Amino acid sequence: MAVLASLAACTRANPPVPSPDPSPPPPSTTRQFHDRLLELENKFDARLGVYALDTEGGGTVEHRADERFAFCSTFKGVAAAAVLQRNPLSHLETRVSYSRADLMKHAPVTERHVATGMTIRQLCDAAVRFSDGTAGNLLLRDLGGPAALTAFTRGLGDTVTRMDRIEPAITEATPGDLRDTTTPRAFAADYREIVLGDTLTADKRDFLRDLLQRTVTGAGRIRAGLPHGWTIAGKTGTGEYGTLNDIAVLWPPGKAPIVLAVMSSKAAKDAPYDEALLAEAARYVVETLT
Repeated sequence: MAVLASLAACTRANPPVPSPDPSPPPPSTTRQFHDRLLELENKFDARLGVYALDTEGGGTVEHRADERFAFCSTFKGVAAAAVLQRNPLSHLETRVSYSRADLMKHAPVTERHVATGMTIRQLCDAAVRFSDGTAGNLLLRDLGGPAALTAFTRGLGDTVTRMDRIEPAITEATPGDLRDTTTPRAFAADYREIVLGDTLTADKRDFLRDLLQRTVTGAGRIRAGLPHGWTIAGKTGTGEYGTLNDIAVLWPPGKAPIVLAVMSSKAAKDAPYDEALLAEAARYVVETLT
């Protein structure tokens, strides 16, 4: 009411002044489908989910953003964040023992340390940077299992993501199976919170962000679609049915970050992997939001 009265007084005292042209809306494209992304789906015979957010201007790109996809190894960044959030930083030096029976098929780091075990710090590094399956399972064990990871995402405000199993089952990615799934919108929000938000204290957040920036996987995915000079902190995931994912925070030079989730799957269990699908989707997002 006070605002309305003030506006009325100004109208009586002064002649009307034309309103300035409204600011253009952010490059928000909230329709469910994008022609270019549909073309990519046809080109690669895949289902593609994309959610991107410009954290400064508020622009978005959304394409199947609320459809479920198997998250596969992208959970490992969230698992590391959960372990960090629930423990003091000194917990990173806790040594974890495991046996050869615990080793997963993809265990490039943990397979070399069965005799000595590894610290939580080393397991975070192996799981996030190298996508080591054994390390991911051991972080889940430290956390309390898949249900504990689901609970952590609920604490982030994510009511969608659910984790039911551990590796290797989470890579099955069977179409229609709700287990171990999320949506591009939900996981983008989770990664935004653990990388840019205040869920983690600054020292823990810096530790996680450093790991995500130095991942050795995914060179052909989102990274391949970015302009020169951009910084990326992200985590990939791979599963059956041609499932390829990449969840990342992107920093254009001199600008606020963009959060991007690109997830994909195919109809056949043994379908080939096409990382170019994710790279081209990322390139489209960059062109749309910048």
